[in-house]
Amino acid sequence: MRKHLNTLFITLEDAYLRKDGAAVEVRHENQTKLRVPLHNLDGIVTFGWEIGCSPQLMAACAEGGVSISFHSPHGKFLAAVNGFSPGNVLLRREQYRRADDLAASALIARNCVAAKIANSRHVIQRALRDHGNKEGDRQAALESAATALVNRADTARRCADLDALRGVEGEAAAVYFSVFNHLLTVDDPSLRIDDRNRRPPTDPVNALLSFVYALLMHDARSACESVGLDAAVGFLHRDRPGRPSLALDLMEEFRAPLADRLVLSLINRKQITRNDFRSAEGGAVLLKEESRKKVLTAWQERKQTELVHPFLGEKTTIGLLVHLQARLLARHLRGDIDAYPAFLWI
Repeated sequence: MRKHLNTLFITLEDAYLRKDGAAVEVRHENQTKLRVPLHNLDGIVTFGWEIGCSPQLMAACAEGGVSISFHSPHGKFLAAVNGFSPGNVLLRREQYRRADDLAASALIARNCVAAKIANSRHVIQRALRDHGNKEGDRQAALESAATALVNRADTARRCADLDALRGVEGEAAAVYFSVFNHLLTVDDPSLRIDDRNRRPPTDPVNALLSFVYALLMHDARSACESVGLDAAVGFLHRDRPGRPSLALDLMEEFRAPLADRLVLSLINRKQITRNDFRSAEGGAVLLKEESRKKVLTAWQERKQTELVHPFLGEKTTIGLLVHLQARLLARHLRGDIDAYPAFLWI
């Protein structure tokens, strides 16, 4: 159980939330674990299959403008309880206005892209610290890529045009994936990547990347829904039927530090090997069913890791980062903060 940005996050399975006077009381095994005044909250977010909530608390939250959203243990959005409040409508109308204004969209999108590039560089720098002295050519390639990404991040921060920003993002991605093989330390030629490919992935590394990106995207989509944002209307990614554009925007800053680092750890520690993949018709390479369970377990364990949020200065878990960023984006759109503070891994 954690409280950030006036939001109460409940991850304790079998917990029961009820109204106690003017407060929400969290009960577990007939004991009170937490009691928080309702007027101190603007949202309650649960992660679990067996977390209950009393009708009296739902009614009090609806009347007081406190949203309640329910998610699976893996972060998939299930449902939300909201009262007759104009808050989400006003938030979404502002989101739509910003999305329709290309210049305003660029101000938000460039922070996302700059953070994505900076976080990609962080992954490379970590590899240099851990393995950089083993091979001279490898170290030189990684150092060159890290320098190039610094320049791309600086350019992204100054971009006022979305098309130019997408160009910078594409260049940075090409630099990053050009040295991705240098981040892999296993001696297996089949676990290498020529380039980033998908729909379908044609090699094991791309298959694993696509699977973990899908997990991250679901978390980002759930975060958007739980805070009242429209996951389909983004700023960097433009409208397209069936595409969760805002969720894709939100996940950009987390691709390298969350998804890519997990993929690298699973392969480098030999928790995932070539035997965990199968070939399908059309040349696609896919994770086997039992191997997906291993990745899901590692993903959930990764999300329990604690760190201090660089903007909030509060200790949190990796699994809550995307939800905190969605709430920071909502605060920016409401005018509570001047700019969207994209997440920087430090």
